[in-house]
Parts: sequence; structure tokens; C-alpha cells
Amino acid sequence: MNAPQQVNTEHDPIIEAMMKVLDAQRADFTAEGHVSAETRIDRMRRGMNSISKFQEQLVEALNTDFTCRPRELSMLTDVSASIMPLKNAIKHVRKYMKPEKRKTVFPMNLLGGRSRIEYQPLGVVGVISPWNFPANLTFAPLADILAAGNRSIIKPSEFTPTVSQVMADIIKDAWEEKEVAIFPGGPEVGAAFSGLPFDHMIFTGATSIARHIMSAAARNLVPVTLELGGKSPVLISRTADIKTAISRIMLGKTMNAGQICLAPDYLMVPEEKLDEVVAEIESIVAQMYPSLLANPQYTSVVNDRHFQRLNENVRDAREKGGEVIEVNPAGEDFSSQQGTYKIPPTIIKNATDDMRVLEEEIFGPLLPIKTYKDFNETIDYVNSKPRPLAVYYFGRDNVEERNVLDRTTSGGVCLNDVIMHIMQEDLPFGGVGPAGMGAYHGYDGFKTFSHAKGIYKQSKLDIAGLGGMRPPYGKKTESTIKMQTKV
Repeated sequence: MNAPQQVNTEHDPIIEAMMKVLDAQRADFTAEGHVSAETRIDRMRRGMNSISKFQEQLVEALNTDFTCRPRELSMLTDVSASIMPLKNAIKHVRKYMKPEKRKTVFPMNLLGGRSRIEYQPLGVVGVISPWNFPANLTFAPLADILAAGNRSIIKPSEFTPTVSQVMADIIKDAWEEKEVAIFPGGPEVGAAFSGLPFDHMIFTGATSIARHIMSAAARNLVPVTLELGGKSPVLISRTADIKTAISRIMLGKTMNAGQICLAPDYLMVPEEKLDEVVAEIESIVAQMYPSLLANPQYTSVVNDRHFQRLNENVRDAREKGGEVIEVNPAGEDFSSQQGTYKIPPTIIKNATDDMRVLEEEIFGPLLPIKTYKDFNETIDYVNSKPRPLAVYYFGRDNVEERNVLDRTTSGGVCLNDVIMHIMQEDLPFGGVGPAGMGAYHGYDGFKTFSHAKGIYKQSKLDIAGLGGMRPPYGKKTESTIKMQTKV
């Protein structure tokens, strides 16, 4: 475990308070020793039951913090998506915990030597969760953390304070502070939190913030899992069914108003299909949202800061020659809205690389479109940019599909859909390069928050003597060396 004395708590009540809880969790973890499957299941079940108990308060809090967020969306993405990882971990944790046999080298294997891995809890894991799916991205990693037998301290986003309070109620209801604790607060709390000597830390959020998190963690040699973002491209083949593709793409792009790390960030379409794609986007949006402004099923941008940022990106695109198309089925006046920060789905045709919408992660309902002549251009373009969190391919060409998989590098891939791969608990979820570091979900999450302890058990035979590995060296030694160096 990491030494707590490395943190100076003098004159800093925030750090002092967090260190008190961290020390208590670490002491209780040490005193507990082996964490049985029954204990892990009990902790996870308590969490699952409390989320269910507070689900309506959670939904109401999400609507308050977002100023408009549909109940159905919150139930699907923050309530259900918080319970499902816990259910999955409860179901499989006994299997996860089983020692894993490994091969033993010759001739030790023939002489009774045996090798295995046992997965051991790390200790106390810090969780820094974001605002876009604040409950899910707190409790989903927590499921893996608890399944692995750890304790946890959580720092939620200051952008969703009402949700943070409900999560604090859930945590207090489900666990003792020595098991799971939470410290809401602003950037000063986050800065102090990221410098604590955890045994592991997971951060979900922006790449720019991740650099500070990683730097702070490095001072205590705390290993980190970073779940970030990036610009996830959608590659639409000439073989794709445009209606089906756009229906799935726009569901992902309008869900939570595009405030999803895995949201489709830009489209690449055959140049001759551009108008068809735009027309289909307009049609699909109108079917899903006949109106937007007063529609409780269309999510608001989370706050004024992000609202202004997105509108500035639209202005930037327009000034640089982009054709901006607001998909506004009811022709509503968005300048008149009171108390919400809604932005209609906005297409940007003729998007160029000098526009902010193609330079920065959008994280909103803006959708730039680029065209191509030859499909290989799409792969070349993706490879010219930082590695994305996801790549999406729509089409029925097996060669194209294989090329996308083989020639691009991304955190994950979804074929003929978007985002849905994150729902697969048996698939690792994580990024690569600037999109993240490490992964969790299911067994992969269990391993992330465990120490894989290699164990070798020697036989009763004198292996060292038989192999000439003990001085004085002689013929047996030479025979062993000859055998081991034979190529």
C-alpha cells in the first residue's frame, strides 16, 4: 500500500478530512484480511438496493442539475446502468476470484512444481466521476472495485451538485464510511483528492484535466485508470443502409444532447450521399423530437458555460465557411428559452479541419460532416488524428470492416451501431492514447482493481540440486544451461 505520511495535512482541512477517512478505510481493510465472496456480494447488494431505493430522487436530481433531462433517459443511463454492473458482478464474482492456473517451466513441471495467480484486493481506490452520467460513472466502476474486495472514496463532479447529494444519501444508506465514502465539492476538493496516496485511482473526464490528475497521482506513485474522450468518428460505407445508419447515429448523437464521451463526433460519408444523409438526419430527428424547446424528452446542455462554448463553436464553423443547418422541426425560437440551455441538433456541412468542431471534442448536439471519394480516405483521416475512444463503421463490406478493425486504433469499436458496446459487461471499456489508459467492466474491471499475485509452489524434490543450480557448479549445471539455451 502507499504510505499516507507522504501527504502533508497541515493547515489544509480538506486534505485532513479526506486523509482521516482514507486512513480509517486502510486500517479496516488491513484488519479484515481476506475479503470473502460473501462479504463482497453483501456490499454490492447493499449498493444495488440503495440505488433502487433512491431512484426517484436520483431522477429528479438529474432533471434539476440539467434543467431538463427526461426521466426515461435517466432511468436507462443512470439508474439501470448503475444497477446492472452490480448485478453482473454479484453473479460472477465467485468465478472471478478463483485462482488461475499457469504453466510451470520444464523440468519443474514434471517434478511437481506448480504455478498460479491469485487476485488480491489493492486496498483503497479513489474515484473521480464526471457530470454527464454522474451516477452511472460513479457506481459502475464501484461495482468492479467492490467485486475486487476494495474500499473506495469518491469525488463527484461539482457541475451536478443535486445529484452528488443524492449519491451521498445512497452511499450513507448502503455502506459504512470505512467501506465507501464520498467528498463532494469544487475544484479545490478535486485537486486535494487527486493528490491522496490511494492504492489506485480512476478518473473519468476531459483529457486536459487528466494530465493534472496523473501528475498529482504520480507524486505518490498511484496507478491510474483514465477514461477520457476524444473525437469518435462514424464511417458510413457506400454499402450502408442510410436510413438504418442515421436512425442509430442520431439516437446516439441526441441522447443526453450529445453529452457523452462515446457520442458520434463527426461523420464521413460518400460525397454523392451527402444530401441523402442530411435529409435523413432531419427526418429522423423530427420523428424522435417533433418539438424541442418545451419537450421534456430533449435534454438540455448542462450549464451556461457549455452552452456558450457550443454556440461559439457554431459561430466559428459558420465564419469559416461551413453550412450550418439547425434541425428544428417545430421552428422554435431558442433565444426565448427560460431556465434551460437547449441547443437543437445542428449539422455542419463542408466541415474543415480549421474549425473548432473538428479540432476539439464536441460534447454536445453538433454534428460535422466530411465527405470522401474512396473509402480508404476515411481510414487515413482517422489515423491522422489522435486515437479516438471509439470508431463506428456502418456497412456490409467485409473487406472494409476488416480494414477498419486492422488499420485503426481506438478504445473500442461498434459495427453498425454507436455506443452500444459500452453496455456489454463482458467487454472491457477503456481508451487508448489521449482517449484513456486502462479499462474496466466485468472481469476486466475486476482485474484492473486487483493485484495479480504470481505464486509458485515448489515440490519436495531438490530441484536446484538436480539441475545443478547450487554451487559447486559442474556437469549438471552445464547440462541445464545447454538445455535452456538451445534454440
